[in-house]
Amino acid sequence: MYLPLDYRIVGHHDAYGGIVVNGSEIGLCMYTTEDLPIGTKLDVTVLFPNEYELSNFEVLTQVIWRTLLRTEEGERYQYGLEFLKIDEQHLQKLRYLISNQLSKKI
Repeated sequence: MYLPLDYRIVGHHDAYGGIVVNGSEIGLCMYTTEDLPIGTKLDVTVLFPNEYELSNFEVLTQVIWRTLLRTEEGERYQYGLEFLKIDEQHLQKLRYLISNQLSKKI
């Protein structure tokens, strides 16, 4: 699962980008270039293809772990995001994504 995402720190207007590399019904793992402290709350929008359309799901998350990665391009961060709030419609979209990823591996 490599999907683009946009996120905003709760209470701030600036949007940042990242990549979702893994996900479940309780959280996401993402890469980004921004340095975020553990405990930071984020409004996250994950974009994904749905047949011939671009779709998304939105979720309120919190950073629960982080890892600094040094690459040739510079510093990047990997974050574990725990879901704090996701409505049923968006949860269904996430389940669709997870089931599609599993069927591609089989």
